[in-house]
Amino acid sequence: MSEQIPMTKDGAQRLKDELGRLKHEERPKVVEAIATAREHGDLSENAEYDAAKEQQAFIESRIRELEDKLARARVIDPAEIDMDTVAFGATVTLVDESTGNQVRYQIVGDDEADIKENKISISAPIARALIGRGEEEVVEVQAPGGSRTYEIVGIDYQ
Repeated sequence: MSEQIPMTKDGAQRLKDELGRLKHEERPKVVEAIATAREHGDLSENAEYDAAKEQQAFIESRIRELEDKLARARVIDPAEIDMDTVAFGATVTLVDESTGNQVRYQIVGDDEADIKENKISISAPIARALIGRGEEEVVEVQAPGGSRTYEIVGIDYQ
């Protein structure tokens, strides 16, 4: 059996939207580009044809990848979780003990992670250190940039 992939409702919807776009917009465009390139004659030296075939291979590969991920998705709605500890989907407010700076991260699936949106992957070192911890606990995170210590000051499921 394939391993389930945790993701939020928003993350699953983004993958579905991308899959729909690839199937209904990008795939037809590339098929048309291949047909147009074929009309130009000798395919052995046709750069347009080669580029279109490469694009088609990329699109088909991405479609298969998205279909696989969505088939194995375990969609979790953080709003339905009622816990006092950090788990998948939680939005955690932390205070960096060395600087006093406050940061807020949501723990999401690997495909949803986007540091610009303060969404960190469940497999990131900081997320792994936070899982199962409660408010007012202090956690030490071993990250590529060195060890950092954070206090959990808020846990929210929204």
